[in-house]
Parts: sequence; C-alpha cells; structure tokens
Amino acid sequence: MISSAILGRYARSLAEVVLEDNIEQKVTEDLATYSEIFRAVPALLDVFHSPAVPGQSKEKLLSELMLRYPVSAVASNFFRILLEHNRIRYFDNIREIYQKSINERKGIVTAAVTSAAPLSEQQVKALESRLSGITGKVVNVKPQTDSDLLGGIIVQMGSTIFDGSVRTQLAELKRRLSEA
Repeated sequence: MISSAILGRYARSLAEVVLEDNIEQKVTEDLATYSEIFRAVPALLDVFHSPAVPGQSKEKLLSELMLRYPVSAVASNFFRILLEHNRIRYFDNIREIYQKSINERKGIVTAAVTSAAPLSEQQVKALESRLSGITGKVVNVKPQTDSDLLGGIIVQMGSTIFDGSVRTQLAELKRRLSEA
C-alpha cells in the first residue's frame, strides 16, 4: 500500500486548484460520478492497474470512458495524471482525502452520530445546528444506528468523542456507587 502522505499530495493539489478556480462543486460531482462507476465496475481499476495492459490501451480506455461520462478539464487532467503515475487504483482514498481537504478549507466538519434508533431529519438538523454552535464550524451529521445502545447518542468529530449513551451513563453511575 502506498503512503497516505503521497495520496494526500494528489488530493490537496486538486483541492487547491478547484478552490482557486472556483469549480469545486463541478469537480466534486465528477469525482463522485467516477467513484460510482469504479464501484459498479471494479474490473476497470484492475485493468488500469494491470502491468499486462499496455499504457496506450489504458489511455484509450480512460479517454473512451470520459467521452461517455464527460468531466471538467481539471478532472480529466487529474484522472490522466493518476493513470500516468499508476495511482488511479487509489482513487477512492484520494477522493476521500480531497473531500476532507475541501471541507477543512471551507470550515466544514463531519460528525458521525450513533443512536439506538434512526434519527428523524428534524433531529439531524437540530444536532447540526447545536454542534455548529459548539464548534463554530458548519457541521454535517452522518447518522448511524447501533441496536446495542439502550438510548442516547455518541458523537464523533475527528478524534473527539462525546458519549451521551445510556450505557455509558449507567457504567459511570455504577462506578460512582462502587466507590462510595
């Protein structure tokens, strides 16, 4: 596996270009489209990675793919650079780092929120608003459920975890009672 530092260079360079040229939304959509394509047809990445396939054939395949699913000039150049440097197989990792870089520069934070039952859209919006007020940044909540939770929520933003689950509160109560 290649170093995440190397993949980060590709991602951050792309982020710089798209923000500078004010085309972030279009390029992000292009990357999302190709992420879906590569997920639906994983053999494509195998072909791009295979040393048995000549470079010209890989170039032609990428060109035909971009004719069928057009992308911006910046995204097109980005894909060609990844192919040229044999990094296209790491596309999803690079895309993930790119999105984090974009969000960082725009002051957007993602919070993974785990609850016992699915949260309503209204609850998600209220959480986003509350967390935005606490952090001073725009917060996107990614809700998930865990049937092992009795109630409450667990919020993770980066390496920080706020555990407001009933299980943790009961464990804390048990600890306090055993100390008394």
